[in-house]
Amino acid sequence: MDRKIQVPISKEDAKSLRAGDYVYLTGTIYTARDAAHKRMQEALDAGQTLPIEMDRNVIYYMGPSPAREGRPIGSAGPTTASRMDKYAPNLIDLGLGAMIGKGKRSQAVIDAVV
Repeated sequence: MDRKIQVPISKEDAKSLRAGDYVYLTGTIYTARDAAHKRMQEALDAGQTLPIEMDRNVIYYMGPSPAREGRPIGSAGPTTASRMDKYAPNLIDLGLGAMIGKGKRSQAVIDAVV
């Protein structure tokens, strides 16, 4: 089924998604990989606030995208999600609405999503 969803994503929209849905997101989607997730965890451990609000927002696990001359961004393909698994449950607890990446997730992330 084709789904058009506005970000920040509502809990109702998130709960209604099913495997195989084609999802078209509109709104601000943040990109971050393992180094950014590590810095966010270090900030949280130090009692600091994060530079972005997690509540209902979406993080795209995107690899480096150096822009060619005259372009704002380069190739923006997904990176392996499992590298963020040790950080994801804490971000989900803070309200992270969705994650975009590739590959399998750990049981801890699956449990946090449920």
